[in-house]
Amino acid sequence: MKYFKYLFLPIMVLVIGITASCERDDICPESTSTTPSLIIDAFDIDNQEDVKNVFDLVVAGIGNNSVLPGYAITRTANLILPLKTTEDTTQYVLINEATINDNGTPDDTTDDFYDGNQDIITISYTREEVFVSRACGYKTIFKDVEVVVEADSDNWIQLIQPVNNPQSVEDETATHFNLFH
Repeated sequence: MKYFKYLFLPIMVLVIGITASCERDDICPESTSTTPSLIIDAFDIDNQEDVKNVFDLVVAGIGNNSVLPGYAITRTANLILPLKTTEDTTQYVLINEATINDNGTPDDTTDDFYDGNQDIITISYTREEVFVSRACGYKTIFKDVEVVVEADSDNWIQLIQPVNNPQSVEDETATHFNLFH
């Protein structure tokens, strides 16, 4: 017991020092803004003030050939498209009035594919890494964003216009482009 008083003070100083230097858990809250997606709203080409749904829409990435979650034969007037953070372009195929072609083998889904009016869009941009916090790390924002529709003999997308010029994509709370069809 006589050594206790000599050990107690240094131990308490050590405990207080460690506790004071600790920070709360570094967890990135869900409400924190992270790398944004591109938002495109669809409008009627004949009456450009009217929102117009795209029916039986399929959206797939070019290069990975995978359908975006939520965009396998859907109806929407609002597209939310993720952009590549490691490249300066992202491409998508947007298929209007899509149907599933079973390739003559209804029992074998491995050879199925989508039929419909396909338009390919190329989204180009410059990337900028922005520090968010120690817990959340960095996010990418996109500057000077342009969307180009590849011309073909039967484009269903008639026009894509940026909301602002030059257009940047820094958040997911507002529309970045308007698509007219």
